[in-house]
Amino acid sequence: MVQNKIGIIAGSGQFPLLFIEAAHKLGKYVAVVAHKNETDQIVADAADSACWVKLGQLGKVINFFKKEHINELVFLGPITKTKIFRDLFPDLKGLLLWNKIDKKQDDAILRAIATALADEGIKVLESTIYLQHLLFPAGVLTKAKPSKGQIKDIEFGWRNARAIGKLDIGQCVVVRDCAVVAVEAIEGTDEAILRGGKLAKEKAVVVKVRKPGQDFRFDLPATGVTTLKTLKKAGAAVLAVEAGQSILFDREKMIDEANRSGIVVVGVTELKDGSLRM
Repeated sequence: MVQNKIGIIAGSGQFPLLFIEAAHKLGKYVAVVAHKNETDQIVADAADSACWVKLGQLGKVINFFKKEHINELVFLGPITKTKIFRDLFPDLKGLLLWNKIDKKQDDAILRAIATALADEGIKVLESTIYLQHLLFPAGVLTKAKPSKGQIKDIEFGWRNARAIGKLDIGQCVVVRDCAVVAVEAIEGTDEAILRGGKLAKEKAVVVKVRKPGQDFRFDLPATGVTTLKTLKKAGAAVLAVEAGQSILFDREKMIDEANRSGIVVVGVTELKDGSLRM
């Protein structure tokens, strides 16, 4: 029966719940590790078994999955990145791993955890394994289309977003008139959009891309209604997201909100020659 089981290391947001629903439809038994002050209680309630942990309790995570006979799992939902400075409560195994990580950045941390799990016989799978339909679609999704000036900003922002992604800083930039006004770092996408909106005003163009060599097992870019509301609050004009390389939640609601607000939403594809298709 082990092959009919799957585990989740859950952060915040709706991704874990959507995954549980999809897994149950396939007849899977789902065991969830939920993070205190991050994961919604409804996620733990929906799972077949659940264990609540504090950030850094790796030993507790491993022990739970071994008890549940889980040998495959997924990482789903973000953890507030700034919590590594104030809410990290590692157990012995977590502390030993943490001290081995030289760069306290997303990829380094998550890859180290995945390696530690693999050493225990637990494989980390791609987070979209049951939810391919949630990948961001290509093309203009709204009634409004990007203007020539906005397309130019998207192309400019794309190159810069790729650059910060390569450095594992973030995945999003805010630009106006081919000038970068905000770069996403540890504070997250929404805060970067709000900061950029204050500077760019109503002409802000938000570009969100995958990191070069993005590992689909974790930390995929994600957008949804909350992102759109943040754009509206910031007075931004355009949201350009890399198609097929990020998650889109509540597509219909998001697009309806964008159309009401006059915000352009577009899924962008990078071609082999480096040019962009929108």
